[in-house]
Amino acid sequence: MATSRRDFVKLGAVAAGALSLTPGVAHAQDGFEAKIAAKAGTDWSVAVVESTMKRYTPETFGGWGYTRGLFLYGQYLVYKRTGDRRYFDYIKAWYDRFVGPDGTMNRTFTNLDAMRSGQMLPILYSETGDVRYRKASQQIRAKLDTYKRTKEGGFWHAESGTRDWQLWSDGVYMVVPFIMKHAIAFGEQDWGYKEATRQLLVYAKNLQHADGLFHHAFDESRKEPWSNPATGVSPEFWGRAMGWYAMTLIDVLEDLPKAHPDRPALLQVFKRLATALTRYQDKATGRWFQVVDKGEDPNNWTETSCTSMYAFALSRGVERGYLSPSNKRFARNGYAGVLDRISLDGDGLTSLSEICIGTNVGDLAFYYARPRAVNDFHGLGAFLIMNEQLQRR
Repeated sequence: MATSRRDFVKLGAVAAGALSLTPGVAHAQDGFEAKIAAKAGTDWSVAVVESTMKRYTPETFGGWGYTRGLFLYGQYLVYKRTGDRRYFDYIKAWYDRFVGPDGTMNRTFTNLDAMRSGQMLPILYSETGDVRYRKASQQIRAKLDTYKRTKEGGFWHAESGTRDWQLWSDGVYMVVPFIMKHAIAFGEQDWGYKEATRQLLVYAKNLQHADGLFHHAFDESRKEPWSNPATGVSPEFWGRAMGWYAMTLIDVLEDLPKAHPDRPALLQVFKRLATALTRYQDKATGRWFQVVDKGEDPNNWTETSCTSMYAFALSRGVERGYLSPSNKRFARNGYAGVLDRISLDGDGLTSLSEICIGTNVGDLAFYYARPRAVNDFHGLGAFLIMNEQLQRR
């Protein structure tokens, strides 16, 4: 078969990429790719979804909460790829526990975490045409008109009296993907694009460190004991907080018009974060640490939910041209590192380990001491999103 000029250009780029790796790096890369290949016989997304559906019915899957919404969004991605209607029906049955016959939800939405599961409501409306889901989505949308904000317009993490004036890096993923989906589904693009980009940029202004990493939280009032008197930020760079932010950036960039005036600023935030993350990946495991910048501390440990989030964001960033192709290996190594922590038990059910449970803002010892769970939905949901991206790349 004849080789075109375009093929020669592609081959040259591949060769250049290979030559750019030192022998030691190339050998390590081969090891990570071998780990991925060793797991290739199982569709791990399907395995995780099937295992979860065997463990829980929609009635026993748990109450309205952000981790369930995270997981079910991941399950929706698996449904879209496989076409297995059982996966969609399971999602719908869970949501129907909370959306009443008239479309109302018995919820107050006084914190961002409570809004995370709302992302699926516009999707359910688009899939079914059932107006109940539109009305339920509008309930969250209406709350945002009066939800409390910092002086710069960032949504407080909660209105409960315990999170007043605070921005947490986690918070953007709890609400911004919903804003985008709702806006696109129901013709409020002007509002949605403006609000989504505003939140991301206000959060980045106050939380992104000079080196590109994100602090876990910021207190505009400076009242919290963890709040730096000068900057308002908490001291540590907790892994999953940055993962939430990175995934939000990717979700917004996916749907934001190419000519939107805030797009260049968002891309700059993402590139700075990505560059910082690649500096701190554990070379031995491919995973990232619970406290990202302190990998040399023996009390630290590698964590799978943040690694899944970073691997997804870096891979999609390369795919869309936001990042240099050289970042692909960091995504692949992270993917290998998480696959190394997933297995099938004797009953054929999946187990994913080294997942940090839900976590508040704290000091270094607090983050190190967080329990490491198996099959926590923070990790399972992030895994599905990562796996749907990486298994096709």
